[in-house]
Amino acid sequence: MNLIILEPALTLSEGRYALTERQQSHINQVIKAESGNVLRVGLLGGDLGEGVYQAASADLPAHIHSLQLTQKPPKALPMVLVMALPRPNMLKRTLHNITAMGVKELYLIHSSKVEKSYWQSPVLQPESIRQTLLEGLEQAKDTIMPNYTMVPRFRPFVEDQLPHILSGKLGLLAHPYQAKSCPVDLQESCVLALGPEGGWNEFEVSKWLEAGMSSVHLGERILKVETVVPVLLSRLYPA
Repeated sequence: MNLIILEPALTLSEGRYALTERQQSHINQVIKAESGNVLRVGLLGGDLGEGVYQAASADLPAHIHSLQLTQKPPKALPMVLVMALPRPNMLKRTLHNITAMGVKELYLIHSSKVEKSYWQSPVLQPESIRQTLLEGLEQAKDTIMPNYTMVPRFRPFVEDQLPHILSGKLGLLAHPYQAKSCPVDLQESCVLALGPEGGWNEFEVSKWLEAGMSSVHLGERILKVETVVPVLLSRLYPA
């Protein structure tokens, strides 16, 4: 937890924000802060800076006050990421990485090689996803929560929604066959589509290409989704 993210919903009074149990545990056990210590904080959806820690008392829970927020959050990646829904045990790690790297618009989509049972996983519960995204923000010292959309049907998305999403952007389909080498250091916005570990089937590839996407690859090695995400993002938009 590199940043204590304060939530407007936990406002106690003007300029005072209650801490969650997880934040309080981190402050006590890792930071070992005492009342009056200045901590690095950020306001969810807002700026970053410093705030004063106050331990719980008879009147108020543990909270942060006297905020001095003078720094803007890191710049977001100019990208829309469309990703076939990964296995549940891989999804949390992938969402964490995506958020930490600055993706702000995400679509989780169905594919023929995505097990239907994945869509019933508790990992997809809104509170579970929100917590994972929040931890990604804490890691990267960011405060802007990504927007995400669940897409349980492939064809209507590609035919009806994708053209609007793709408008004015470069469309890249991560697919190792009949593809060009993935570009480096893009100077424009893009839509990047990542398939399941088994890859897109022929029909799905044809629909992506019909929509205006271009196939790109990273070489001969086949990588897991949780590995390929940071590789692609850092290649397309290096720091």
